[in-house]
Amino acid sequence: MAIKRRALLAGLAACPLCATLARAASVHWTYEGHGGPEEWGKLESDFKSCAIGSQQSPINLECAVEAAGTGPALSWKPDAFKVVNNGHAIQADATSEASTATMGGKTYVLREFHFHAPSEHAVNGKRTAMEAHFVHAAPDGNLLVVGLFIVPGKANAAFSTLMAAAPKTEGSEALKAPLDPTGLLPAKRATYRYEGSLTTPPCSEVVDWNVFAEPIEVAEADIKAFLAIFPMNARPLQAVNRRFLLRLN
Repeated sequence: MAIKRRALLAGLAACPLCATLARAASVHWTYEGHGGPEEWGKLESDFKSCAIGSQQSPINLECAVEAAGTGPALSWKPDAFKVVNNGHAIQADATSEASTATMGGKTYVLREFHFHAPSEHAVNGKRTAMEAHFVHAAPDGNLLVVGLFIVPGKANAAFSTLMAAAPKTEGSEALKAPLDPTGLLPAKRATYRYEGSLTTPPCSEVVDWNVFAEPIEVAEADIKAFLAIFPMNARPLQAVNRRFLLRLN
């Protein structure tokens, strides 16, 4: 039984970005009610990891082990991102492969970043107003995702630009000028790191998660603009099981 389960999870891991985009367009899933997180694993055979996976995300970030080292080395460049309302989140699609993240000698290309409200991860049981996920992909199909907590406070120019362009219904809008995603990074880079999954179907367990401990501030009006489109798009917390949670400073 264990062998069959491992084989199934390995199969689901193939091309997770392709699977996510395809299933999002063809299978109706939601964050609440019918088609919600408790039903994701039953909606489509490729979504079974959502129900049977043992390394699912998001999780509560607590009892982390202090470890030597730092988080991923980010080399992000300005890009005229395409801002998309895909029916589940506001997402900024990269238009080039210039932005990368490197960790453990492996380089990943930034493909897109998107937002959730409230934050999907929690720290010691507490969630913040929002969370951003910067999705980087390697040629082998594995992902490195940088998580970023968002709280209300002073305005952030990059976030304001994205919210001003965000379509209120499904569709896309190209930014009129390149946006520098480094404007969304916190000043301090202490990072929680663990092995997990996509937080949306197909929930493939191919993600190296790196979540910044320090949040960034954005204008409360911009958070309200997001909430007017997506009042709630966060998956419930998942069991940590027998995983290591590290904190890198």
